[in-house]
Amino acid sequence: MLAILPICALFADAAGGIAGMKNGDLIAALLLLVLGVALGVGVTCLLMVLHFMRKGRLVARPLARKREFLPRQPRVAAPVFNHPNRWLAIRSGNPQLVQAALALNNPTPCSWEEGLSAAHEHKLFISPAIRGWVFVMGGNLPEPGDDVDKCFRFVMDLSRKLGHVQFFSVNRAVNHHAWVQAELGTVIRAYAWGGKTLWNQGAMTRAEVDLSLKCFAYGDGEERVDFGRPDPAAVNTERLPLLAARWSIDPTSIDARMLKESQGIAGKPSRSNAR
Repeated sequence: MLAILPICALFADAAGGIAGMKNGDLIAALLLLVLGVALGVGVTCLLMVLHFMRKGRLVARPLARKREFLPRQPRVAAPVFNHPNRWLAIRSGNPQLVQAALALNNPTPCSWEEGLSAAHEHKLFISPAIRGWVFVMGGNLPEPGDDVDKCFRFVMDLSRKLGHVQFFSVNRAVNHHAWVQAELGTVIRAYAWGGKTLWNQGAMTRAEVDLSLKCFAYGDGEERVDFGRPDPAAVNTERLPLLAARWSIDPTSIDARMLKESQGIAGKPSRSNAR
């Protein structure tokens, strides 16, 4: 746009000097005027083209992406240890009484980490008391799928000695599972599945009903007919820890600080309790 000003000045100068010019000079002046106008128009067009090209690049340039600040998701604490395959929950505040009832050989005080490691070495680990419960873990606890009668005798013997005893067993590879509640040598509730119902005694508890656990009668449920629905055995296996939490305590929910502050007892079971 600034190029128009010199052009206007040129027109003014030319108009002022036309009267005193000769014909040759007038023609030369007109030619110069036309040339100036052409140059001015050309410069103006060039400036306009550059202006619109620059504006087009700005529009086409992607806007800088604003950093999105997503709300921080709360971290889910990892379980302190994986679910044991079998464990006892005994309503007691005295691990030594549990040790005496199990008749452990060479009982040794140990940390949770040491005790859980010993539980994989044909030993039993007795936890310290946790909110009124003592846990017993280890591969030497009886497996209902191998011998359900032995499991029954084991739980009844402990219950007569210690009072309220709960037993849990789970094999996630084949969805075998069992849960037992006993009080002073009497079964309150028991269910064991090992491809078929091995043990079904007592009325279903409220917790089992609320969790929609499926407990077959003896001889029922050995074959799945409706393949469009989840396997009841798999559902029971998945929800067994929830049942443990309703009946007593889910072992994996135990506070990690308690694991470091308290000691348990590890030892080999007596031959009468060994598998």
